[in-house]
Amino acid sequence: MKKEKQPLWTRDSSVLLGGFFVIIFLIAYIWWPLAEEALAYVDWSGAWWLYMDWLLFGIFLFMSITIVARADLKTDVLIVFVGICGGLAIESWGTQTNLWHYYTAERPPLWIIPAWPIANLSIDRITRLLNWAIEQASRKSKPAILHFLFFAFYWITFASFLILMLIFVSPTFDKSYTWLSLTLCVLLILTPTDHRFAVLTFIAGAGLGYFLELWGTTRECWTYYTNETPPFFAVLAHGMAAVAFWRAGLLMKMIWERVRRR
Repeated sequence: MKKEKQPLWTRDSSVLLGGFFVIIFLIAYIWWPLAEEALAYVDWSGAWWLYMDWLLFGIFLFMSITIVARADLKTDVLIVFVGICGGLAIESWGTQTNLWHYYTAERPPLWIIPAWPIANLSIDRITRLLNWAIEQASRKSKPAILHFLFFAFYWITFASFLILMLIFVSPTFDKSYTWLSLTLCVLLILTPTDHRFAVLTFIAGAGLGYFLELWGTTRECWTYYTNETPPFFAVLAHGMAAVAFWRAGLLMKMIWERVRRR
């Protein structure tokens, strides 16, 4: 409840937004050839708005708004840290096994890593909004029925995802990275802590992931071995990644609390 009563814009919102823009500036400065190549597509002497990447601009604007909503650095720092570590692990797995590759041929490119914690913050806000909306809409319904619905939807959703994952990554069954990823996903699916929040996190991650994947694959920033733009599995994988990041954050909180008590 305390989280919901906070104003949309807090002092921490300014810090997060400032940090967001600093990261964007550093990426553009350090990897200027990439930024220069993107800007070269725009005809600045004519109708420049016809050449602008409005999908990228929309994603950028949406994430900027969501990450500052009810920002709280006490919890957001952990979300950012998990996003960085998790993003690095996921990008390493995908590029090292050739499930996807970037046009720069880096494995993985460091300039893409900051996108993961930013997306993780955005997904956290979307999930909390969805959770709040469901609580408001289900005030008159029986909790047991709602719990059963999310329980059933959880197992249908994640069992289906696991099947799709097995099919999609089957060409890399000879890679240890793939078996490690599969094992982690199975462990996460079989040990749910909160069925409803897991489902909502998955939906939020897949929803945002669709637009990220649509932009990246249609602009050929990254390409999957199936050449789909984007693959359905890749969209859902963002949902699974969001669940993994959320669970990792819970685990780190639990460990930290036990350390403090000693």
